[in-house]
Amino acid sequence: MRRESIVPRADWRASVERIGFDFHTIDGQAYWREDACYVFDEQQIDVLERATGELHALCLEAVDRVIRGGRYRDLGLDEHAAALIERSWRDREPSLYGRMDLSFDGRGAPKLLEYNADTPTSLFEASVVQWYWLEEVAGGADQFNSIHEKLIDRWASFGRRSRIHFAACYDNIEDGVTTDYLLDTCVQAGLDVEPLDIEEIGWSGRTFIDLADRPIERLFKLYPWEWLLSEAFSTHIPDAATRWLEPAWKMVLSNKAILPLLWEWFPRHPNLLPASRVRADVAGAAVRKPYWGREGQGIAILGERDPGDGMPLHVYQALAPLPVFEGRHALVGSWIVGDEPAGIGIREDGDPITRNTSCFVPHLFR
Repeated sequence: MRRESIVPRADWRASVERIGFDFHTIDGQAYWREDACYVFDEQQIDVLERATGELHALCLEAVDRVIRGGRYRDLGLDEHAAALIERSWRDREPSLYGRMDLSFDGRGAPKLLEYNADTPTSLFEASVVQWYWLEEVAGGADQFNSIHEKLIDRWASFGRRSRIHFAACYDNIEDGVTTDYLLDTCVQAGLDVEPLDIEEIGWSGRTFIDLADRPIERLFKLYPWEWLLSEAFSTHIPDAATRWLEPAWKMVLSNKAILPLLWEWFPRHPNLLPASRVRADVAGAAVRKPYWGREGQGIAILGERDPGDGMPLHVYQALAPLPVFEGRHALVGSWIVGDEPAGIGIREDGDPITRNTSCFVPHLFR
């Protein structure tokens, strides 16, 4: 694994905009970078794929153990959330996708930092933008990327008679592009679709409805479950026939408090890091993480002698520093579609914490 400096396409902005990637620059700084790329060999890709598949299997086992053991308090979840989780797991409600954030330097075992199992973004960049870049710039190389094909296949498995509603906060450009991309893959699978802003979802007194008063049978929502359950209309969720994507059981995995439970149940697993809700349980340098949060919000790196401050609803995970290439900290986002590893995307930053402004850099392997 290495970072190679390369010459960007002269018209790269126009090129990515032609395929619908309009947030390539954030606050005047490039978010999409193609003055570099990350290069892997085939064996390293195999390592990432195997680790992602194994970690996903462990996570599914963890959901089952949480439910059987009633470990909701350890996750900061109340009875309302627990009931939704149990019903969705019992009914085998399918999931669509997720992204595992891994620390991987190409030599040691990939380490799970967290599982973005509910509302992961950077999907369009990983699936489409870097693939078009590869075909135009490095056609003789390959890329760990079957995300697009697997999404279409996953939608098709839901049945072609289904209508899928798609809801997001469309005033957030990244969320809007991600949702519209998923909608497009759903159309390619032959299903009927209907986009909605999250605020346009209505309640008929019996079920959730769209702007044409049609019942919402299945809803993809790029809107975190913890936000959804804070809304007044969330009390209607148990009474509605609506099936949700991601399903309610993903609340267990999108919560960083799952990390101590994974370590409790699968200690010393090569792809896991020591983690606890108690700082003293994690020796050496650690990372303090809130149970919920997106794009690095609330994350802090603690030194070996830093006891932390006992903040509630936070976990502590042993520090696995991201590898640094030319002063850039590189994070591997490894995608799951359904239950299958599907590809990776690389985010990098001059800071060791990956945030929403961290750059996306394409990858290839030979």
